[in-house]
Amino acid sequence: MTRVACGNDGIHLGDNAMTYSDRYLAFMGLAPHRLPHWEHWSCPDAETYLTGIDYYEHPRLCRERLRELYPQLNLAIPESDASIPRPELDLRGQSMTTDEEGRRHVRWGDKVTGHWDWGKQFHSVEEVLAFSPLENADFTNFPIVADGKQDLRSEETIYQRYRPRWPAEWGDRAPAGEANSVGFYNTMFMWPLLTFGWELFLESCLDPRFERVMDEFAELNRRLFRAFARLPVNFVVCHDDIVNSRGPVCSPKWMHKYIFPRYEEFWGIVRAAGKEVIFMTDGRADAYADDVFACGARGIITEPYTDFKTIARQHQDCFLAGEGDNRVLYRNDPAEIEAMVRDMVETSRLTGGYMMCIGNHIPWNVPPEAIKRYLDLSAELARR
Repeated sequence: MTRVACGNDGIHLGDNAMTYSDRYLAFMGLAPHRLPHWEHWSCPDAETYLTGIDYYEHPRLCRERLRELYPQLNLAIPESDASIPRPELDLRGQSMTTDEEGRRHVRWGDKVTGHWDWGKQFHSVEEVLAFSPLENADFTNFPIVADGKQDLRSEETIYQRYRPRWPAEWGDRAPAGEANSVGFYNTMFMWPLLTFGWELFLESCLDPRFERVMDEFAELNRRLFRAFARLPVNFVVCHDDIVNSRGPVCSPKWMHKYIFPRYEEFWGIVRAAGKEVIFMTDGRADAYADDVFACGARGIITEPYTDFKTIARQHQDCFLAGEGDNRVLYRNDPAEIEAMVRDMVETSRLTGGYMMCIGNHIPWNVPPEAIKRYLDLSAELARR
């Protein structure tokens, strides 16, 4: 395992005292002394509990205090401290509601869930196979998850949309040692899933005519990754839910025809520009972890259904995150939470790239006391 001399805030190299953040070191498998966090956070009540400041009355003050207490969470600070409405489901004492179209919604964070109408405009396999992603490359008003709702007609259009997120003086290179990143939700697998919906996707995907549809989706992302290669970031986070909690959705043969060759191509584009790839997927990633690394990913963030220790042993100093389990937090058993944290730290000893992360999310109904115990134990134990 690669080892580096580092302080509490990162690594200092040479007389120029260049500082590398702990997050950067973890992404790169360089074994920072303190294990960073990458948390999927949607628990306002925990913020109130941890800070003593009502999240809904003073959202900015609450987050500022939370950052002081738990900077490792790296949560965004709201621009305004104006009070925000409490979730209606809480006020009515309900956990689920149904809208006028009969669609169910549940509590999520400080709001309620929306609804992804995957494929509602498609009604048959023939309509799927007749669809041209290239002829419809402006997805701005397309009913698809947010990342895909953009104009993908040209590389330059994509670049101009993303580039204002970073200082102009950076050019096309991020500062060395920083965990600056850009991400995309539809790396390849999510495009047909979110465009056509699960049922029509799976009904269509074995038809030979589907190859043309996937080739056109690939061209959209070819433009996107060429634009990403020009951005001042050190990492590209690529999301595709290629597995569920039990394992693969589609067969290895199908994946090696339609998905993995595109990963290798797209990731090669950004890696040639000096950027590293972090792959994100829900579910149990074991079956395809080797393929993901072979395509050029630096690491994987996934869920606790995955065998993290085996992956860490097989891929030297790879980046891994998502081993923590919210089911443990739900039960709020102090001994069980401590055992989980210690087990996560044990995995971190197998690879220089590891972040503490509750991989299956920290939603609104996790007991705040359990979250505090997890964070405090991590601060105490998650060190090399």
